[in-house]
Amino acid sequence: MNLLPLTIAQAAPAAAPTGGGGSSLQFPIMMALLFGVMYFMMIRPQRRRDKERKAMIANVKKGDRVLLTSGILGQLIEVKDQALVVRIAENTKIEVVKAAISQVLEQGEVPIEIEPAK
Repeated sequence: MNLLPLTIAQAAPAAAPTGGGGSSLQFPIMMALLFGVMYFMMIRPQRRRDKERKAMIANVKKGDRVLLTSGILGQLIEVKDQALVVRIAENTKIEVVKAAISQVLEQGEVPIEIEPAK
């Protein structure tokens, strides 16, 4: 029986082979796929919503009923280049920037944010 202690070379298992089996293009392909998924899931829908919002703001006209981002409902009295004059009550008019429009409401329409729960 051998009572001598094992040397480090004898005690250590054989070294595992390095991971050279994958392609060198695997990482860039995975990153491109990830970016593609992110583009179609996040960036593209946001651009579409921005485009629709800009079209809505560009098409407002005198007499439209609007909901402002502050939650104020009013009727457009005057449309200027970058601003709007909104009547919010009798003899009460305010001037706001066009970007403050959240929704343009049809006659009798209730704003989405304050519709009763069903």
